[in-house]
Amino acid sequence: MEPRTIADVVELMRAILDDLSPRDGVACFTRLYLAVTDAVNDAKGSFAAPAFLRQLDVRFADLYFHALVDPPRAWAPLLEARARPRVAPIQFALCGINAHINRDLPVALVETCTELGIELSRHGPERADYLAVNPLLVSTEARVKKEFLTGELAIADEALQKVDDVIAMWNVERARDAAWANAETLWSLRSSPDLAAAFLHALDGMVGFAGRGLLVPTM
Repeated sequence: MEPRTIADVVELMRAILDDLSPRDGVACFTRLYLAVTDAVNDAKGSFAAPAFLRQLDVRFADLYFHALVDPPRAWAPLLEARARPRVAPIQFALCGINAHINRDLPVALVETCTELGIELSRHGPERADYLAVNPLLVSTEARVKKEFLTGELAIADEALQKVDDVIAMWNVERARDAAWANAETLWSLRSSPDLAAAFLHALDGMVGFAGRGLLVPTM
């Protein structure tokens, strides 16, 4: 099923969660991703370009669903380590966010602007809405992180320091800033498909390398 609406995206995420153990690495990421999707959808009335955000959300999520079937290199660390016992659930979630934002989001931005016939620009309402999403992501991510560390997926106290060190490596706002810049690069390379593919290939590899660093054993 290819999602066409946010409702489709939510349905597919819930189906993934229904099929997996709560400690499966893919389930850990999907739980966080679903919470973020719900938060952005609940705030949709406050945006200046809601059609852009809706389309971006769907294109973005579709790249994740495809990665579960045919993973780019950015997704390999999570999918290979998803059952590793000494990795904390929050690490799996952050590894998924790393792959999805740093690799998939630039692609989704270019696809969305192309489909809607708009320019990928730093000066339009689309960029303003993109930035307005950041506080929602930060607050939702903080809430879900707390659930990972204190709920049914809680880890032993002696592992908390190591996990805190890993969490400190990640910042969602900086990642989204970089994703927009990388999208601008891909946008400027639309007339040079070979160069665009080479850029994405290199980005894919770098994001995968970073993902492995987020999955160092902590337990």
